[in-house]
Amino acid sequence: MTWHIESERDLYRDKWVHLTTADVLLPDGRHLDHRIIRTAAPGAGLVTVDEQQRVLLIWRHRFITDTYGWEIPQGSIREGENPADAAVRETEEETGWRPRQPIRRLVYTQPSPGIMTSEHHIFRADGADHIGAPKDAFESDRIDWVPLDDVRELIAEQHIVAGTTLVALLLLLVDR
Repeated sequence: MTWHIESERDLYRDKWVHLTTADVLLPDGRHLDHRIIRTAAPGAGLVTVDEQQRVLLIWRHRFITDTYGWEIPQGSIREGENPADAAVRETEEETGWRPRQPIRRLVYTQPSPGIMTSEHHIFRADGADHIGAPKDAFESDRIDWVPLDDVRELIAEQHIVAGTTLVALLLLLVDR
């Protein structure tokens, strides 16, 4: 039972996002007018856990939802860059901490496949070394090592709500 895109029409496009309207043929023969958000590049992020079982997180404001929350560092993969290298680069730029090798794949996720093509490659590192101030200090209000034991409560209090961060941290808790 697959849905098939019969045609698409551009609504908006820039270097970050491409919005289309699609005529989708449903398995029962009906048509659906649907919007599709195509993102420019996949993303990569990193869950860094230290020897004290704390995870490196950034506290940031998301202006679209006007909310604050803890998130893992993540961002776009540059052209020609492999996902693991992008995850390390984003962590260094956003936190000022250099993750220790080896970097291991944790999870691949599509945060909202019913509306967008966004895909995230998430990795894990055990430990990090402080290399200085974050290059992208505007990304967060605070950078901290948060105890893994606090993650469930932070989720319950809605201090961790970003989908990719939720997936990564919950998987980390299950794998403990």
